[in-house]
Amino acid sequence: MSAAPEYELEEQKYLWPIPPEGGWTADDLDRIPGLPPHTELIDGSLVFMSPQRRFHTRTMWLLENALLAQVPMDLDVDREMTIKLDKRNRPEPDVLVYRTEADTGPNQTWFSPEDIVLAVEVVSPDSEDRDREVKPRKYAAAGVKYFWRVEESDGLPVVYTYELDPATRSYAPTGIHKTKLVMDDPFPMEIDLSVIDRRRAPRD
Repeated sequence: MSAAPEYELEEQKYLWPIPPEGGWTADDLDRIPGLPPHTELIDGSLVFMSPQRRFHTRTMWLLENALLAQVPMDLDVDREMTIKLDKRNRPEPDVLVYRTEADTGPNQTWFSPEDIVLAVEVVSPDSEDRDREVKPRKYAAAGVKYFWRVEESDGLPVVYTYELDPATRSYAPTGIHKTKLVMDDPFPMEIDLSVIDRRRAPRD
């Protein structure tokens, strides 16, 4: 998840938003002033992101670019956009693939779960429980068909892939991908995971 500004709480006397009775709603997320960037809503509670690690940033960059290079025309790729799962949940996947007709323009801040084909979460130390348990459970219940969880191993990404079982509304594992990810669904793709730190070729 993305880095948030560093608030000097004692000097600025920052006033944290006080939730209404019953908690915040998904629509509130666009109206609460002064929230850190990339704030999520989980079960009516605001979740603020810790400063982002380099592995997290490079993994998002790698997956976003690889998916964009191979995605069919009826799908598109973004990162760090929220999904309005229901009234009390609006999580923000690190990378997502969605149907192009769901694009409403440059001021869009969220997608509906029925628009999402693939949600990807890159696990950070402060988000382990959310990314491994809470968020995939909620994505599955909302009908998001494919989910990837990305973990770090010796500085390289390992991608755990899942597909929705429509009978149980839960995810079934479909593979563990190290070094290279080759998939047929949600569309044919091949991603070299070992190039996470490869620098771009110099321009002429």
